[in-house]
Amino acid sequence: MSDQPSRFHTTHAWVDYLSQVELPVLANTLKRINHLTDSTSSTVNELAGVILNDAQLTSQVLRLSNSAFYNHSRIQVSTVSRAITLIGFDAVKSMAISSLLIDTLIERNPRPHLLKSLARALHAAVQARCLLPGKNEQAREEVFIGALLTNIGELAFWSSATEQAGELSARLPDDNPAAVQKEILGTTFVEITRGLVDNWKLGQFMHDVVSANRATSPAVSLVRHSVELAREAEEGWRTPAVEKLLAAIAKDVDEKPATVRDRVRLNTAEAEEIAISFGIPQIRGLLPGRGEGNDAPQTEAPVADPALQLSILREISATLASQPDLNTVCQMVVEGIHRAVGMRRVVLLMTDRASNQLVPRKLLGPGTDSWRDDFVIDRDTRGPLASLMVESCQILPPHPSGPLLPVCDAWVGTRPALAGPLFAGDRLVGLFFADNGQLQTKPSQDQLVAFSHFIQQAQLCITLLARA
Repeated sequence: MSDQPSRFHTTHAWVDYLSQVELPVLANTLKRINHLTDSTSSTVNELAGVILNDAQLTSQVLRLSNSAFYNHSRIQVSTVSRAITLIGFDAVKSMAISSLLIDTLIERNPRPHLLKSLARALHAAVQARCLLPGKNEQAREEVFIGALLTNIGELAFWSSATEQAGELSARLPDDNPAAVQKEILGTTFVEITRGLVDNWKLGQFMHDVVSANRATSPAVSLVRHSVELAREAEEGWRTPAVEKLLAAIAKDVDEKPATVRDRVRLNTAEAEEIAISFGIPQIRGLLPGRGEGNDAPQTEAPVADPALQLSILREISATLASQPDLNTVCQMVVEGIHRAVGMRRVVLLMTDRASNQLVPRKLLGPGTDSWRDDFVIDRDTRGPLASLMVESCQILPPHPSGPLLPVCDAWVGTRPALAGPLFAGDRLVGLFFADNGQLQTKPSQDQLVAFSHFIQQAQLCITLLARA
């Protein structure tokens, strides 16, 4: 008997399958959270209870509560109850919905089409939230979630393990995606979304956003236009389609088109930062470029930023001083090496359960998705990547034999790189590797020093945890 689910050919069948088989926990939790609409004392306690019932969701909400996107006061938040009090019921509710959705989908099946759809959804959500006029917090979070979930049918589908997902993936991109969806699925993403919005009881605002009717309010119109903008901007910021959308958004928010044009560029930068806060930095490369020249291949390596290095190192030190968490610290170290040290591509390899291999745990930068399966160092034999194993932080010269991962990456081994180990006692448990991909630029001694400082923070975390 095959483990593959049956094929589905109607909207109702897809909605039932996604709700009851693929994503029942997500569906039920979203129903519970959306049911909480009034910020009364009892409802606040209920929201805190829903979040605290899931350790991963709690961690994510607290991380977001301390991000600049949500926490303008910069006051450190350590409990969910405090987050609701300081940042607001609606903001924390929005964080919980967003985190739950993103974490659930990514854990299930991080295929390229899902990551692309998530990038568009998050970009649209940030645009809608930042563009909405006024300071009504409930309205701002409503449009954020509205844009994030506008294509929930597409997101849920790409996270599913069905034969039809593979078939549809093989047919894309296509000039008429709705027709291809109808042919293979018997329905469209839009129809599945409408079915899920009703089935999961996502509320009247979401129903209005995804309906086939005309927009019932400027907020609904803004969400729809933000979703379209996120998709069209992938082709560039000065296309006729984008210009038309900017004019429509200007009408939604009662601003001049030129003002809106400037704001949406800044909002895209905001989306890149919030992607890190949501734990999906890999989608940053899928967001539209903020400048007209950003679509061209990068010809110069990024430069080190000493001020940013210091800032990130201070954040890591504060994290270590409070409650060391190796996963969080390593994520911050990888980001620091990428953004502040100025290395285009970074990977952290850690020992697997059997401790026989070093396998990718954290990846950041263009072209690193292909490393997930192939960038593996066997600790017991002299495999092709064994030359990367070092006992101290150093600049690695190009390897004399050429590419070390010729199947998936033409540059590893052919370009100068940085490498640095992590130890648990005398035992090697991890390895950081960073390079500039296709660029010939050799890391400088200053970059090596900064690289070493970041790795020392990860090493300190391991040491502290060993003593605990």
